[in-house]
Amino acid sequence: MAAAVSPFSGVVQLTDLDDYIGPSQECIKPVKVEKKPGKAATKIRIEDDGSYFQVNEDGESQKLEKAKITLNDCLACSGCITSAESVLITQQSHEELYKVLNANKVFDSASQKLVVVSVSPQSRASLAARYKLTPLDTAKKLTAFFKRLGVHFVFDTTLSRNFSLLESQREFVRRFRRRAEDERALPMLAAACPGWICYAEKTHGSFIIPYISTTKSPQQVMGSLVKGHFSERQRLRPDQIYHVAVMPCYDKKLEASRPDFFIQEHQTREVDCVITTGEVLKLLDQEGISLPDMEAAPLDGICSSLPEEQLLGHAGGGSGGYLEHIFRHAAMELFGIQVDKLEYKPLRNKDFQEVTLEKDGEILLRFALAYGFRNIQNLVQKLKRGKSPYHYVEVMACPSGCLNGGGQLRADGEASKDLLHQVERLYEAVQLEKPEMNKDVCRLYEQWLGGPESEQAWQALHTQYHPVEKTNTAVFNIKW
Repeated sequence: MAAAVSPFSGVVQLTDLDDYIGPSQECIKPVKVEKKPGKAATKIRIEDDGSYFQVNEDGESQKLEKAKITLNDCLACSGCITSAESVLITQQSHEELYKVLNANKVFDSASQKLVVVSVSPQSRASLAARYKLTPLDTAKKLTAFFKRLGVHFVFDTTLSRNFSLLESQREFVRRFRRRAEDERALPMLAAACPGWICYAEKTHGSFIIPYISTTKSPQQVMGSLVKGHFSERQRLRPDQIYHVAVMPCYDKKLEASRPDFFIQEHQTREVDCVITTGEVLKLLDQEGISLPDMEAAPLDGICSSLPEEQLLGHAGGGSGGYLEHIFRHAAMELFGIQVDKLEYKPLRNKDFQEVTLEKDGEILLRFALAYGFRNIQNLVQKLKRGKSPYHYVEVMACPSGCLNGGGQLRADGEASKDLLHQVERLYEAVQLEKPEMNKDVCRLYEQWLGGPESEQAWQALHTQYHPVEKTNTAVFNIKW
């Protein structure tokens, strides 16, 4: 994967791992060429523009086509790992969304699809900072913009993150209680970041996978909601809905393309297309629209035909608040201790912090957050040496977490740190709600999933990971 160097990428060289790969590198799909007996070897000439020509023994040249890769090729390749700020993708782009919207304008009921867009709160905050809007105004104007394009429904992924948080809480408690008989039950490692998952599967495979939480990310839980519950409400098959997710991260495109999230029965993905915050800006530019000029539209609710009146959010930081919610729940569920405020202790740097629960001088729980591949690598090495003291780690590939994701809008005439602070402030400027208090979530657990401990809930809200075997693909070794 090729990746553009972002303002926050640092000088990082960790054995075979760099946080970012330079923009001059492109993905390649290695092709084995069989040499025919009796034929002289040909030469390959590379022009200044990067074109490849095959030159035979007579001096004749023939231009060669570059092999194109699919997302499955990328997922199966163990040659590199990056934050994927720029990926050569044909099926996951705003142009693909245009194709579906334009196809819907042709009167052919057999091919028309109901188009659903789900927007992450991180992307909404980034757009709010760019246009100097409140989060609520941004959400309403973004809804109006997408519907002007031909989108039918626009949802907020905060609803699906409720499920991710609740399932993560329950999963941690189960793991903690069986830690005596299962040495890989803890630490439980967060699984919401696809960049981290990609690295874990390719680089540490079968060793690290047992530690990773099986709970789906909010993006993929929303995929289950849209192609499951919502399609039933609309009396449509899952393949009759085209689901687009707006995310702060390019790696979310890879996550949506995992075979685990493909519905075989209906030959469709849970999330058909992922576009980044930056691609939403491109859509606005292509349409010649400034978001503040849009009229506000009512917010759609996935559980009700009535418009939503407000935005809700979760405490615990811009990467979803996994550490905070699981810590509070575990403290009460396991030890009967109510935690009102978490005290974060920075360790090596601001992207590696820990939180502990103590009673009578004994540490009952020790949690950490590890952002950026430098901290992730240190965490994994401690695990391999059997020296990790943690029960849970919130792991995110991007320094400063999801609000600073590779797909977010970059600073325009201001310092990157100042922009990040603005995005953080806007992200937090919504009403906070505990996931277990959300009435829609409680109703969906009972009506759609048959209870939180049901087999249907497990199928809809959990997944699995797979080690990727090493290939002969050359590993990039770039130093900054």
